Amino acid sequence: MFNIDFIETEVLIIGCGIAGASTAMEAAKSGLKVTVVTKYSKLEESNTYYAQGGIVSLGKGDRPELLKKDILETGDKINNPEAVEILAKEGKKCVEEILIKELKIPFTRTSPDSLDYAQEAAHSRRRILHVKDTTGKTIEEKFIAKLKSFSNVTILSDFTVVDLLTTPHHSKNPSSFYQKPRCIGAYVLNNQTRKVLKVFSAYTVLATGGCGAVYLYTSNPRGAIGDGYAMAYQAGARIVNMEYIQFHPTSLFHRDADSFLISETVRGEGARLKTKEGFTFMENYNQKREMAPRDEVTRAIYEEMTNSSSNYVMLDLASYTKIDIKKRFPNIYQTCLKYGIDITRESIPVVPAAHYCCGGILVDTWGRTTLNNLYAVGEVACTGVHGANRLASTSLLEGLVWGVRAAKDIASIFSPKKNYRVSDIHDWYYPNKEEEIDPALINQDWLSIRNTMWNYTGIIRTNKRLERARADLDYMQHRIDRFYKEARMDSKVVGLKHGIQVAMLINHAARNNLISRGAHYIKP
Repeated sequence: MFNIDFIETEVLIIGCGIAGASTAMEAAKSGLKVTVVTKYSKLEESNTYYAQGGIVSLGKGDRPELLKKDILETGDKINNPEAVEILAKEGKKCVEEILIKELKIPFTRTSPDSLDYAQEAAHSRRRILHVKDTTGKTIEEKFIAKLKSFSNVTILSDFTVVDLLTTPHHSKNPSSFYQKPRCIGAYVLNNQTRKVLKVFSAYTVLATGGCGAVYLYTSNPRGAIGDGYAMAYQAGARIVNMEYIQFHPTSLFHRDADSFLISETVRGEGARLKTKEGFTFMENYNQKREMAPRDEVTRAIYEEMTNSSSNYVMLDLASYTKIDIKKRFPNIYQTCLKYGIDITRESIPVVPAAHYCCGGILVDTWGRTTLNNLYAVGEVACTGVHGANRLASTSLLEGLVWGVRAAKDIASIFSPKKNYRVSDIHDWYYPNKEEEIDPALINQDWLSIRNTMWNYTGIIRTNKRLERARADLDYMQHRIDRFYKEARMDSKVVGLKHGIQVAMLINHAARNNLISRGAHYIKP
């Protein structure tokens, strides 16, 4: 199959987290031929897999109107009201029909007949369903198992999408330049053979997740470098709200622990933030204390760290809760214990980390982007649900709801008539003399990007910092682009090119928005 130059499918889905998997499952149930591409060799690897907290539903005595209010208040009321309405009204049904009935997700229960609802920051009710503290892992594994049962779903793992295939940009036919731009698939790199395959598709769905890994400290896996944003931007799709990068207040601070998140639900169960000297401080910043919106908690921690010249603060659960910590948070307990921290007896050293991008590829209520035949779902998309700051545990729900909606929309308009001719599209260009890759250079470029983003386009921004970042990133981008054109095809080089582009997008958006709001905070 992979010795040929191209393959054809009806729906190409790039990414396999909850957004991509739900799109694929719904499209497959409609009888469409689906191809899912993931750059990871392990199918489950995604931001979804590492989501600990849970997924929003509606708890006892809860109503869509109350959820809408919480979402809008957290998002600083620049959310898209129509998108928020859809999430609040359709979310519970999607959770019940797909996750509970179809996939049989074993959500934690207080009794055989009652689901357990957790509470997180800025929620006015307990409304978050969870599988203890491994919610995302459980959901992802169930989705992957389900997708493997469909004969009309092909999953290409260990394949990196290099670029979106678009006309007229990639067309040999001069007459195509009079047609409206459209996406017809993607150039896909086989990570093993290093050959680029053309994947043609009637519809393409970006579900590539977020971009936290362009920052030095992140709760995301290191592969979350924002590939989808970069490819959509290069293809001409509209990108919005990239300045609103949400930083999670609490990731484990330990030299050997890479990106391990301490879930928001730990604070929801009563944990308090303290200085290294043991003094609580959130009451000095917000009357909601630890349950204030994430951006406010993050800035409070950042300020305390700065004022005390410390590189972490403490999160104390043991002193403030009556729950069985080992039973409620088994994964967090075991992981911290591995690093010599017993959370049933002592506080956890934590530091903020880049967590979620509230902006992204602009889409409508069905996931359609501004480029014909291209959809985007999940974190890579900007539906407008989150506004300037995301309400905790709405991300998995948004990915699920819009994954289903995108697939249903595609199925309703699908036509077997092709909107491209294979012979009209350029093959991938390989340089005549492919430069070998020096890993040390790539690692150093990434370190420079991540340090620049963390220090100058991070939690607290100033105009001078942002301008310094622009100059440094611009220099790096020119150098990386030249290297990319000359280097041997490799997923690391592709990722570096995408990563610098995403960093530039975030910095550009931040420099052009002078108003501090939500997750975008500019210090005078």
